[in-house]
Amino acid sequence: MKLDEWIMKALKFLAVIISLLLCWSFAYWLASWFFGAIHYTPSDYVRQLLVSILGFFLFGCLVFVITNIKWVKNRQEQFLHPIIQAMKMMAEGNFNIDLSYYHYQFQGRDHPYSKIIESISDMADKLGAMEEMRQEFISNVSHEIQSPLTSISGFAHALKNDELSPNERKHYLNIIELESIRLSKLSENLLKLTSLESDHIPFDQQSYRLDRQLRRIILANEPQWTEKDMNMDISLEALTITANEDLMDQVWINLLHNSIKFTPKGGTITVEAIKTDNNKLKVTITDTGIGMNKEALMHIFERFYKADQSRNRHSGGNGLGLAIVKKIIDLHKGIIQVQSDPGKGTEITITLQQALE
Repeated sequence: MKLDEWIMKALKFLAVIISLLLCWSFAYWLASWFFGAIHYTPSDYVRQLLVSILGFFLFGCLVFVITNIKWVKNRQEQFLHPIIQAMKMMAEGNFNIDLSYYHYQFQGRDHPYSKIIESISDMADKLGAMEEMRQEFISNVSHEIQSPLTSISGFAHALKNDELSPNERKHYLNIIELESIRLSKLSENLLKLTSLESDHIPFDQQSYRLDRQLRRIILANEPQWTEKDMNMDISLEALTITANEDLMDQVWINLLHNSIKFTPKGGTITVEAIKTDNNKLKVTITDTGIGMNKEALMHIFERFYKADQSRNRHSGGNGLGLAIVKKIIDLHKGIIQVQSDPGKGTEITITLQQALE
């Protein structure tokens, strides 16, 4: 604390002491005058009690008068006005406030205004960031919905043409069907992600064999990876975990679909599940696909993020799958890590809680 601040505090303390002494002295004189006027001499205890009460009362009156002096009130309003205005701006949805000038005036001092200004500035920053995320979310949802709606509307209008051949009509109907499925999937994923983030989803856990779950999902997706002549390299230890099986199904399905989607024909997908030395459970899914650059790796778990816009649109993706995966893994107190190089493939490792014997 600076020397001038120490001096100001000392002067304020001295002013309080002098005010108390003056009030008590005046109270003592007033009590003596009153008892002399009525010709009554009380005991020392009664005199001291009355003088103390009267002294506190006079000191309170003095403080009230000082705080209501015009220049004191103006001084208080000078600092309170920008705080009140800032709160009004936040109430109206404007979080771009600047109280740095006033914060600087109280910086380094143990003053209530300093803490209030700091708290309001911090709250405005956080609310502003949340508002920015909300606007971005709305923009992304609108964009994702608008694209299939435009296709559906356009091809539905084209179907009104009586001169269309049966093949053209079937082609347009197939597109409308695919875009409708895409809209349905977007809606389903949005509801699922919202439910996960609000913690309203039932989260019952049970023990089950993870290796059997992975094998079941791999076999269920056999038509997808056989269609692209992919090699599936499977190495699964017999592992039992306690988790929500339905949610974990969503994790493995999303990750496997991504590996199949972004791996060229004839590629290889490796799925490995092991128990680590520290008794954790680790599942690794590796592919020889197109991979991702460092910038994409920084954003892949963000909602609606697409590392390859054209490829995701063509394949019906909406950028929510990995966000859902990350949230489910977080709910299970697990860790998900991604390593990838452009043109070399991607490796996703999920480490879960202690494996059961």
